[in-house]
Amino acid sequence: MASVTLTAEDGGQFSAYLALPPAGRGPGLVIAQEIFGVNQVMRDLCDGFAAQGYVALCPDLFWRQQPGIDITDQSDAEWAQAFDLYKGFDEASGVRDLAVALAALRDHDAVTGKVGGLGYCLGGKLAYLMATRTDVDCAVGYYGVGIEAALAETGTIKAPLLLHIAEEDGFVSKEAQGEIRATLSGNPWVTLQSYPGVDHAFCRVGGAHFDAASADLANGRTADFLDRYLKA
Repeated sequence: MASVTLTAEDGGQFSAYLALPPAGRGPGLVIAQEIFGVNQVMRDLCDGFAAQGYVALCPDLFWRQQPGIDITDQSDAEWAQAFDLYKGFDEASGVRDLAVALAALRDHDAVTGKVGGLGYCLGGKLAYLMATRTDVDCAVGYYGVGIEAALAETGTIKAPLLLHIAEEDGFVSKEAQGEIRATLSGNPWVTLQSYPGVDHAFCRVGGAHFDAASADLANGRTADFLDRYLKA
């Protein structure tokens, strides 16, 4: 586990957390952060996917605003900081940074071939945009916020995409969920999985809305999906 430095397309450098699998080599997986930066939660996720055999890379997407954001305790002040960063985030630049991370993994000696993308919250929408705007081999989005605002891009999806939807998501209205389902349910690239009775971030261990049964179901589906499209 180490920090690596990547160079953005528009200049400047940013860091990324890299975790290698026990075998030392495997498919690549770019993990897009929540609004709390590359914190312990994201690093633990990278380590967990590395244990499953992936070369996992989580880039710092807030570097243009403030490099090295690492919000863990999530006090009221930290929540306010996180939402300020989210509001000021340049989404298009963030997707380009993820494309840089994808390219870096494709060139990495430890990566055996295919590279996927995966994200949570903010990263859940970015995973969707990776499927529409980059050459990712597959993508997984957990409770992505704002996907309904980018549904015009569905025609450019060119990789298998799995989206996990929390039916009681406080950040994604029932109307927005309906728009997502209506637009994407017939798309052959897209698999939608819905989880009744759970709120946003139901997979974040230790979080206020963590639901072990739904998290196990979602994570099992993700593992099968990544095995199918990255390890085959």
